Amino acid sequence: MAAYARPAIPLFSRDTSSNPVANILCEINTTPLIDVMLVLLVTLILTLPILTHAVKIDLPQGSPIAAAPQPEVIELDIEFDGTLVWNGTEVHSMQQLGEYFRAEASKNPQPEIHLRPNPHVRYDVVAKVLALAQRNRMKKVGFINTGTSQD
Repeated sequence: MAAYARPAIPLFSRDTSSNPVANILCEINTTPLIDVMLVLLVTLILTLPILTHAVKIDLPQGSPIAAAPQPEVIELDIEFDGTLVWNGTEVHSMQQLGEYFRAEASKNPQPEIHLRPNPHVRYDVVAKVLALAQRNRMKKVGFINTGTSQD
């Protein structure tokens, strides 16, 4: 049995005459790169005029809208024991509060109710006041300063 040794050929030798593999590795196919660049160039040429094109439109100028009158603000405080205070005057019953709500709901524009419950009041009282306002068609009810206690 005889073994033959082949002389070692370096993979990246500068002598390409004796190494056919080196001819293949030295050439880079640039055709796909050129194709991609041409497609990008054509896309840029086609989209650039569309992006810079502007149409001048003369919009009609209307008269400024008159400011709507500011609605009246009603302060409704609920004390820690459930006592209701309507703009500084004490409300003695839920029926009286309902009458106040009915009178205010008929006004145009409808007043805003700024509800200020004490942080220690039972939620049941606040829920009854909100339900009464809804039954009497009060549309503008908001909570004011509910996070801090008033001392």
